[in-house]
Amino acid sequence: MSSSIQKNLASKNAEYASKFTQGDLALPPAKHYLILTCMDARIDPAAAFGINLGDAHVIRNAGASARDALRSIIISQQLLGTKEIILIKHTGCGMLTFSNDDAHSLVKKNLGPSASAEIATLDFLPFTNIDDAIKGDVEYLKRSAAVSDDVIISGWVYEVETGKVRQIV
Repeated sequence: MSSSIQKNLASKNAEYASKFTQGDLALPPAKHYLILTCMDARIDPAAAFGINLGDAHVIRNAGASARDALRSIIISQQLLGTKEIILIKHTGCGMLTFSNDDAHSLVKKNLGPSASAEIATLDFLPFTNIDDAIKGDVEYLKRSAAVSDDVIISGWVYEVETGKVRQIV
C-alpha cells in the first residue's frame, strides 16, 4: 500500500518525466563544483544558488557538515573532477538547538536501549554558532589530506528569512 506522499511522488514524477529532455547530460558536473548545504526543507539549492541541472553536485546533510560529507566530497573530486567546494550553512538551523547528550537521550527515550547502544559513539555534530561552524568546516576541509590542495573552498550563510547569502570565508 502506498502512502499519500508516495502517490504524490509518482504522480509528480510522471508529469516531470513526460517533459524531460536532458537525459544526455554528462556524468561529471559541467561547472566542476559542488555545493554542501543543509537538508533543511526551506532551502532550494537550485533556485537559491542558480544551479542548472548538470552544473554541480549538491550534497545535503544535517547542518551541512563537512565531516559527514567527506565520502561524497572525495568521490566528487577524485572520480568526477570537481575543483571547488561551496559550503553553505543557514540561519535558524536545527543543529543550533540541541547537544549530543540531548540527541542521545532522545534516541534512548523514543527507541530504547538497543538503539541507544547502537549510536552510543555517534557524534551528531551540533554547533552553537553558525559563523564559527562554517570556519571550522572550511578549515577541516583545507587540512584534510583527502581533499586536493588546489580545490577552492569557501563558506557561506544562507538567510532563510530573506533568501540572501553572505560569505564568511
